[in-house]
Amino acid sequence: MTQQLNYNSKSPSPCHCLNIRRASRSVTQFYERVLEPSGLKVTQYSLLRNLEWAKLVSMTELARIMRIDRTTLNRNIKPLVKAGLIEVNASGEDSRSRNVTLTEAGKVTLANAGVLWREAQEAIEEYLGIEELDTLRNLLSKLEALV
Repeated sequence: MTQQLNYNSKSPSPCHCLNIRRASRSVTQFYERVLEPSGLKVTQYSLLRNLEWAKLVSMTELARIMRIDRTTLNRNIKPLVKAGLIEVNASGEDSRSRNVTLTEAGKVTLANAGVLWREAQEAIEEYLGIEELDTLRNLLSKLEALV
């Protein structure tokens, strides 16, 4: 494994929200550093991976799957369309409805980025340990259920 994580304890804030946001930014920065050779941001990798699982899907459904609003999805899709990694086509059901699909170039990029993503995953697993990660996943799910 080429990725190393160093434990440098930071003093927490009394604000739970701030602590969670700081941790989220740090994890995002770590994944972005690992994914950098692929040319993808972690949000783009996630979008491509969700699209791979969903196959051909409407923008509305993809936004629902990813738990983001359509405006954010539209903003995140534009550079991927420009790069030729995804295609957006009218669905025919409604003039406003559009379907999104992964291109062959998108599949190749995703496969290459997947190797790097797994490297980041393994580094986080090694850093926290499986038991603590399971606890973290449960706590994050509980927090997400607040809204």
